[in-house]
Amino acid sequence: MTVKVAVIYYSATGSVHALAQAVTEGAASTGAEVRLRRVAESAPDSAIDQDPRWRRHADAATSIAQASVEDLAWADAFAFGTPTRFGAPAAQLKQFIDQAGGLWREGALADKPVTAFTSAFNRHGGNEATILSLSNVFYHWGALIVPPGFTDPVVYGAGGNPYGTSLVTGPTGDGPDAAVLEAARYQGRRLARITIRLLGDGHAGAATARESVAATISRTM
Repeated sequence: MTVKVAVIYYSATGSVHALAQAVTEGAASTGAEVRLRRVAESAPDSAIDQDPRWRRHADAATSIAQASVEDLAWADAFAFGTPTRFGAPAAQLKQFIDQAGGLWREGALADKPVTAFTSAFNRHGGNEATILSLSNVFYHWGALIVPPGFTDPVVYGAGGNPYGTSLVTGPTGDGPDAAVLEAARYQGRRLARITIRLLGDGHAGAATARESVAATISRTM
């Protein structure tokens, strides 16, 4: 069975972009059809130009297709990536997520597996808090959260974050090393494989449940 996975992310200087590519590779290795999508940049050029790394990545990222709400409707599963901003997702990703209200009302996001990954400057800079903050959205959607957990040795090798692959860039702004990239690939594989199992066991039943939820929401709004 071919499942459809949307990897949707925001990256300022490129660290989360590298993780997103690795998650994409992992999901695709299972035979899944994967869309890698970046959310729109909302920061002004005056802010971007103050950081040469931000400017370089902003210019380079134009080759990546921009995310749309249609990507959420298309996908059987999602992976969201963001740098941490005071222990919460970046405003750019949150702005994109806030556009999904229509799909939520239709029940189109319910029962779909979802996972998240992130990056922070400091080791205790909010990586875990950011993923947990994103989980609040997934609870409202009725999505099925798929963390990497401690289910493979690569999770330990990348720092041991069971919530989702996370990167600590430090003052040098270094991108992910080989261990972190392998953990991100594993997270993508795990998401796709669980989605394959879920769709194989009861795709029709899940669709019926989503239709029921959508009808209930319509009656109460």
